[in-house]
Amino acid sequence: MALEHEELHVRRGERTGLYVVVAVHSTALGPALGGARLWRYETPGDAVSDALRLSAAMTLKAAAAGLDLGGGKCVVCDDGELDAVRRRDLLLDLGDAVESLEGRYITAEDVGTSPEDMVVVAERTAHVTGLPIDRGGCGDPSPLTARGVEAAIRASLAWREGDADPAGRRVVVIGVGHVGVDLAARLSRAGAEVLATDVDPAKREAAEAAGARWVEPGSAAELDCDVLAPCALGGAVDTRNAGRLRAGIVCGSANNVLADDSLADDLDQRGILNAPDFIANAGGLIGIAAERHDSTPAQVSAAVDEIEGVLGGIYERAAAAGTTPLAAAREIAAERLRPPARVAA
Repeated sequence: MALEHEELHVRRGERTGLYVVVAVHSTALGPALGGARLWRYETPGDAVSDALRLSAAMTLKAAAAGLDLGGGKCVVCDDGELDAVRRRDLLLDLGDAVESLEGRYITAEDVGTSPEDMVVVAERTAHVTGLPIDRGGCGDPSPLTARGVEAAIRASLAWREGDADPAGRRVVVIGVGHVGVDLAARLSRAGAEVLATDVDPAKREAAEAAGARWVEPGSAAELDCDVLAPCALGGAVDTRNAGRLRAGIVCGSANNVLADDSLADDLDQRGILNAPDFIANAGGLIGIAAERHDSTPAQVSAAVDEIEGVLGGIYERAAAAGTTPLAAAREIAAERLRPPARVAA
């Protein structure tokens, strides 16, 4: 991985002794905003790699969404021994780490954390967003992320099939967390045939309540479908399964859906339309960013729905340039991040 980040902080929490890693990729457009992921990593090095990778994606996401924010990410190492008291201490350690960056990084909830957790973090720093609604925040951003992914699926169907309506289309949702289950419910209500799976069999009840038909994880990514929607952790499409995909479209909420960016070319050559993940999953970030500007719920929803038009424009740009949608989306982000040209005196 090419290290192009502005800052990397690895800090042992004084209360727990557990590592808190904060990666600030870019503040070119504004303070770096990105959630805090609580996860059990094999080594601290794995945590650092995850933070670096995710923070770079956040820069692209914010830039392509037109937000005046940079990209950052925090990962907090779970040692598997967190009871309620120690977990609270770890969140306070997280708050201290964020505060030490003096506003260059703003944290929020992510995998393993919640808006309620951000209330604890806020005891140690003001540089936190995504608080519960009763605390003046936007609450859980998952519904907005799911709304944005649905908009991206509509754009993808319109481009590939000539009809944005998901009714009658088969969608395979991999990962039935907060976003995945909400997306499954949205698509089911829209008339799609939704198949859902998760490595945790306990998620089956929620998937079926959302209107989806449960399938076993295993080779779910290789099922014949109109849309494959990865909504768990990254790397859902890798060198082992990319050649066996039978989806017309890959569009989900997971960050870094492709294990390697070169797979975008492989999918393109096979006629599989790949929606750049940092465009499709930007709904939650748009909602959290709006918290800083006192936007109304209607304004936030409208901004998230614009993902459909943004992605449609990316597909048009990619076709005109003879490149992949991922390359076109990266170009759009790069244009916003590029320093303005100096005018000679």
